[in-house]
Amino acid sequence: MAKSGYRLALVATLLAVVVVLLGAYTRLTHAGLGCPDWPGCYGFLSVPMSEDKQSLAALRFPDAPLEVHKGWNEMVHRYFAGALGLVILGLAVQALRRRSEPGQPLKLPLLLLAVVIAQAAFGMWTVTLQLWPQVVTAHLLGGFTTLSLLFLLSLRLSGRQPTIAPVPGRLRKLAIVGMLSVIVQVALGGWVSSNYAAVACTDFPTCHGEWWPKMDFANAFNLTHHDIGPNYLGGMLYGEARTAIHLTHRLGALSVTLILLALGGQLWRNGLPRLAGLLLGALALQIGLGISNVLLNLPLAVAVAHNGGGALLLLVTVLINHRLYLSRHGAVAARGPAIQRRPDSNTMGGLDLPRA
Repeated sequence: MAKSGYRLALVATLLAVVVVLLGAYTRLTHAGLGCPDWPGCYGFLSVPMSEDKQSLAALRFPDAPLEVHKGWNEMVHRYFAGALGLVILGLAVQALRRRSEPGQPLKLPLLLLAVVIAQAAFGMWTVTLQLWPQVVTAHLLGGFTTLSLLFLLSLRLSGRQPTIAPVPGRLRKLAIVGMLSVIVQVALGGWVSSNYAAVACTDFPTCHGEWWPKMDFANAFNLTHHDIGPNYLGGMLYGEARTAIHLTHRLGALSVTLILLALGGQLWRNGLPRLAGLLLGALALQIGLGISNVLLNLPLAVAVAHNGGGALLLLVTVLINHRLYLSRHGAVAARGPAIQRRPDSNTMGGLDLPRA
């Protein structure tokens, strides 16, 4: 039976999906600076539309001409993000009020509240530091973190305890490695996006017709050499550095593919074909979207879908780890300190005594 707050957590999870996709759409339409201030837009609560407001906006920000469509892209994202923050606040308050109830998560809703507050700060810094790649990437990771934690909270509040036979410890470890590899790949994808390196290679599987083109890894992954505050719209790295970022993302995708294929195979062998099929289906979708991005020169719909595919793949690994945790927890609970009947030297009157 579902616990209190389940429906609200589910709504928050779906809202977080929308926020992640809107964030991708905002980045890909170069609307990250559609409003040069925060949390409003040119000093207003919404994008200035009248002539008087637009004239005032031009006086306030003479170096940032208003582009209405970009302003709305940014503000719609902020509205949904703000709504998500309020829902997460509601989840935290509800968890505090019901903390005495059995099985009511408390630490997870409070952690979510802390994450969403940090996300608001990163959203502000994304604008005030004018798309500094380190902040943009951290903001993207924060969005994926929020989504993953909300999904986990929904699973915990759902009250569903699927019966899974105990699985080997190596499978649980492989599932954790799989989830961490996806997280690293998401971070690499954020770095590709924030440095405008998605089209640094326009052919596949080679790059510039070569398997190992000339690249500048030192500048590509130097996290300290950019001055704080430049307008990074369009990127500032030159071709060889962007190529290094793009190719690293490809190599990361190859590594993730191998790890998740191994995980899918192990899930199948251990009697979990549905989880294996879900994982391999999400992986195949994401690979197809990634290759399409390159060959089709980053069409907007495919690029946004690729961000969504990354989120889906991460959520699937969260689900797998949660199910395997339940399997281990259930096995431990079933064993417990129970006394079992065994015909060995530690028995007394046919009862097996607990071993030290």
